[in-house]
Amino acid sequence: MSTGKRQTLDSYFIKCIRKSIQPGDCVYMRSPESSNRPYIAKVKRIEPDDKGSDVNVHVQWYYWPEETTGGRKRYHGSKELFISDHHDVQSADTIEGKCTVHSIKSYTKLEAVENDDFYCRFEYASATGEFYPNRAVVYCKCEMPYNPDDLMIQCESCKDWFHPACIGMTAEEANGMEHFFCQNCLQNSHAIPTHSSMKVASKRGRR
Repeated sequence: MSTGKRQTLDSYFIKCIRKSIQPGDCVYMRSPESSNRPYIAKVKRIEPDDKGSDVNVHVQWYYWPEETTGGRKRYHGSKELFISDHHDVQSADTIEGKCTVHSIKSYTKLEAVENDDFYCRFEYASATGEFYPNRAVVYCKCEMPYNPDDLMIQCESCKDWFHPACIGMTAEEANGMEHFFCQNCLQNSHAIPTHSSMKVASKRGRR
């Protein structure tokens, strides 16, 4: 007597990419339009289809900023994705490769960002267009969330980060500075430490 419970697989070897996938992996999935970039999804479950002749993957889709309500914003990085509440079942044969979707914290700590590295800091509700969390920490005079693609420098006193262009500075000038104090801290000179051994750090993205 059948229990109706379908068998699941711990892993599955994808011949076309010569790699095994397992639940939790992030993968590229072929777009119906060959000219479009692949979709990216997280594998949630792997199981044979009803006939047992094919293998399906249950996936949770990532969205690009362009695919969300409101579209791409200035602070969205080139490698930024949003994990959505959109789930689907696809043939494992549509998987074209594997990738890694990091937290933004671990992404910014990478020594080098490879083509298959991405990051996610927001969840996206596809039906309502809402994000969670619905706000992010902002930096600089422009009060924008952090974009890892942009160079930023940190004030040694208040610890805020600034885009060079927002404080009338070129990237070259920012990179050449040993120490940096923002205008507010300079105006309140008591906030500036007498002896500072800290150099200017660069909050930057790697491509």
